[in-house]
Amino acid sequence: MKPKPVISRIKFEGLDAVELRTPLLRVVAITAKGPRLAFWGRPDGKNLLLWAPGKYRRGRWDLMGGHRLWAARPGADEAEETYATDNQPCQVTAQANGFTVTGALDPVQKIRRGFTVTVTVDGRVTLDHFLQNESDMLWSGGLWALTCTVPSKRATYTLPLGDESSWDYATIVAFRTWGGGHGGVGFDDPQFKFTADAVVLHPSGRENKRMIKADAGLIAGYDPVQKLLFAKHAAYDPAGNYPLGTNLALYVGPDNFMVEMETMGATATLKPGQTMKHRETWLLATAKSAPSAKALRELF
Repeated sequence: MKPKPVISRIKFEGLDAVELRTPLLRVVAITAKGPRLAFWGRPDGKNLLLWAPGKYRRGRWDLMGGHRLWAARPGADEAEETYATDNQPCQVTAQANGFTVTGALDPVQKIRRGFTVTVTVDGRVTLDHFLQNESDMLWSGGLWALTCTVPSKRATYTLPLGDESSWDYATIVAFRTWGGGHGGVGFDDPQFKFTADAVVLHPSGRENKRMIKADAGLIAGYDPVQKLLFAKHAAYDPAGNYPLGTNLALYVGPDNFMVEMETMGATATLKPGQTMKHRETWLLATAKSAPSAKALRELF
């Protein structure tokens, strides 16, 4: 069933925002700055996203939380321009089944980022991220969609691995430390475990991350407190050039303040006036337990 969403301009924790509601979903994007999604969950439920503006900073850049879109440079996916501030007001356009939020023009690179949220069926939306090259020069890079979730007690995150072929493999990038001393817990981290067909994360609050080449393009987080499954999917292109050869990532923040569910698009070169796109499909569903990798594949 495809319900007609109710779309409203609201204030979200004092910030200008746009809200989308269906019987099963509430989605909020702030428009005062960003673009960022600030709320994802049931209309009468808790926010599944971290939202803490001003608390976690890197210089002038404010994590804020929620869901954001980064532009990643080939060969240096985390560079200074990755953390370019996105504190300017956004433009918002409402459609019949969703809305588009478009950010301000980057004054140096002359690129503009944004996303369109569209309800497909109740409990499921597409997030069409885009980056426009408004320079008269070339731009190259890839799109990186990062979702900051708040892990509840006994939360589980699952990434199905492999393509189920007769020559089946996955690429895992592990970190000891990065970014001036983040991490530092070592390559051996019991938070991350392998099963026969997946990587499973049981976050314990040790700051660490894993980047993964996963053909299914799926990340799912299960909240046993609310009995909710949040899964997102982004198609993987085997011929694409991805950061460190990987298309998905999981990051665990110190003391479990968040777990980031990340998908990455293949890199490309944009001529002046061209646009790059990266689609995610988000699902929110009631579940009695964390689903298997096979069950997650069947959802998409």
